[in-house]
Amino acid sequence: MSDLVVVTGGAGFLGSNLCDRLLAMGRRVVALDDLSTGDEAHVSHLAANPNFELHRHDVTQVWPQRLEGPSRIFNLACPASPAYYQQHPVRTTLTSAIGMWRVLEAALHSGSRVLQGSTSEVYGDPEVHPQKESYHGLVNPIGPRSCYDEGKRVAEAMCFAYHRERGLPVRLVRIFNSYGPRLRAGDGRVVSNFIVQALQGEPLTLYGKGEQTRSFCYVDDTVDGLLRMMEADIEGPVNIGNPTEHTVQELAELVLRLTGSRSKIEYHPLPADDPRRRRPDITLASTKLGWVPRVSLEDGLRETIAHFRRQLGLADRLAA
Repeated sequence: MSDLVVVTGGAGFLGSNLCDRLLAMGRRVVALDDLSTGDEAHVSHLAANPNFELHRHDVTQVWPQRLEGPSRIFNLACPASPAYYQQHPVRTTLTSAIGMWRVLEAALHSGSRVLQGSTSEVYGDPEVHPQKESYHGLVNPIGPRSCYDEGKRVAEAMCFAYHRERGLPVRLVRIFNSYGPRLRAGDGRVVSNFIVQALQGEPLTLYGKGEQTRSFCYVDDTVDGLLRMMEADIEGPVNIGNPTEHTVQELAELVLRLTGSRSKIEYHPLPADDPRRRRPDITLASTKLGWVPRVSLEDGLRETIAHFRRQLGLADRLAA
């Protein structure tokens, strides 16, 4: 088996953290990223590593010929930032649909195994709680979030079409609200929004009454789940997320406490199709992968807050 691993979206938040772990495991890694939402700075510390390469590449385009037979392809090439994907719905849909097709064709040619990084968003605004992998979801196919939700659902369907018709080995995970260092300010995710607002002394923007729930999984735990899934004897889908459920109000209050911020909380109307509850059933992950998340929300937020202090140039001010 080749020791080469390709990570599409490898300069993104999750992809760059995955690249770090793969290199630490002794693998050769090629990161593909068009840098529309990824950032070269996320992998700049790897530039001198002879086992790492970053190629600027749009996953919807023809697969780079110079890549020689990877044994594994992690497909994480899709913007997960609501602020981005709602501004670029066509590009987002194509990245999931055409990008998935390009990856699967490349894998078929080289005999690679593919892991598709899907999302809890395929469950939409769920009527079943917590969400099991057998639940088919409640998604608005024409709403403002549909470019992401339905794009990921198409990618899932394509994965299993290639698996059933052409025998391609695939793995499918549904990722729930991963967070941690290398999130970017202004990406529209609730964790990064709250932390940046708190650190800058701005009001925390909370939609609705703050009663909607999310389940936040620290990036190190998410990466561990992806690695275990890639080598498992199960195609999936498998939920990868933290089963501890928090209201958005609770998250805001915890961020304020951990940052020591005096920011107020401002309440705004709920956006269209915003899920009311989100919590994974991780029975499959725990029984089939031996995986459970280990980092508490408070510990993970401390690391994420430290990251944003550095990103915003506030670390020196704190030390002073």
